[in-house]
Amino acid sequence: MNKTVILQGSSRSFGDTQKIVNSFALKSNFDIIDLNTKNIGHYDYEYKNAADDFMPLITDVITNYSTIIFATPVYWYTMSGIMKAFFDRISDVIRTEKDLGRQLRGKKMAMIRTSNGNDLVKGFNMPFVESAKYLGMQYLGDIHTWVEQEKIPEEVNNILDTFLATLKKTI
Repeated sequence: MNKTVILQGSSRSFGDTQKIVNSFALKSNFDIIDLNTKNIGHYDYEYKNAADDFMPLITDVITNYSTIIFATPVYWYTMSGIMKAFFDRISDVIRTEKDLGRQLRGKKMAMIRTSNGNDLVKGFNMPFVESAKYLGMQYLGDIHTWVEQEKIPEEVNNILDTFLATLKKTI
């Protein structure tokens, strides 16, 4: 299995992050899953959200994909709340579904962030890099993208093309 999925984690399914994700997916033929269309509750120690969409989603991702690309807008200098809830819920997999959680080892991870301008926030990628290490995943890198006046600037298209070429060498 050498399939790649982009997990889009924006509160707006049709916002700037989606513009970037769709452009990237058209170039790469990667699958897209919009986390905003899923019912994913927050992590809690009593697993009260066990019946939401998280476990079927993570099972599908772990079973069918070798590379996961997280795509998130920049909200208050960090990932979106939807993306953070998804990351927090990975705890469910490594605590209650350990055999499934162990299957994250050896998979690959990358990240695309989107904001309103070329204003990269230093350290933004740290939760992704450290989560990949903790889970035994290979971190392939990340890029910063932006949309101007509802359009993807040529500079960003070049960044996407370069990132895709780099990813294709490793996936």
